[in-house]
Amino acid sequence: MADRDEQRRELRVNDQIRIPRVLVIDENGQKLGVMETRDAIRLARSKGLDLIEVAPHVRPPVCRIMDYGKFKYQQQKRAKEARKHQKELKEIRLSPQISEHDLLYRVKSAEEFLKEGHKVRLFMQVTGRWASHMDLGEAKLRDFANRLSHIAIFEIPPTYQGKMLVAVLTPRKDAKAKLQAEAAKVTAPTQSQQPAQTPQKVQPEEQQKIASEQAQTEKPKVIEVSTNE
Repeated sequence: MADRDEQRRELRVNDQIRIPRVLVIDENGQKLGVMETRDAIRLARSKGLDLIEVAPHVRPPVCRIMDYGKFKYQQQKRAKEARKHQKELKEIRLSPQISEHDLLYRVKSAEEFLKEGHKVRLFMQVTGRWASHMDLGEAKLRDFANRLSHIAIFEIPPTYQGKMLVAVLTPRKDAKAKLQAEAAKVTAPTQSQQPAQTPQKVQPEEQQKIASEQAQTEKPKVIEVSTNE
């Protein structure tokens, strides 16, 4: 697999292509048919592009006319995306006498792995006086798993392998949906955070109408005048 990836990274371009005839595909994905390699290179260069040997192991080899820099960028982007979605088996080692502080640290690490979709394998070496108390080691692994029960379940429960206790945790199928729901609650604005509504502007015509209505409804003030007889 590594050799195949290496070959893909070392695809031949332009004058590096030594075979005399190649099957050519143009920059639009149209098959141009079998051509002399030198003619295909000349055609590619006339368009300001490169001739890239994308399938060297077929006969005749398949070459594409395209920009080599863009081709390399697309390759790197696909490889990065593939690594992003590739799941791994992470390993965490425990000891029977692990302190609470160290246990919490490892639980936190396992939680991060599980959130990323990875499985976690737990190891515990049981030697010396602990060899006669394997049940205590198993209880420690189960306690570890219980602290992650909101996000993981046992794929392989604690199992004895000689002087080792081994278990594998796998992400719960519903864990991702729960995490997304929790994140949505945290980011959703509260009522107090809602933007204040700005008062609507009143047009001049409406102001005149309102003033007129107020004038009609207001009662005239009566001023009492006192006279001295």
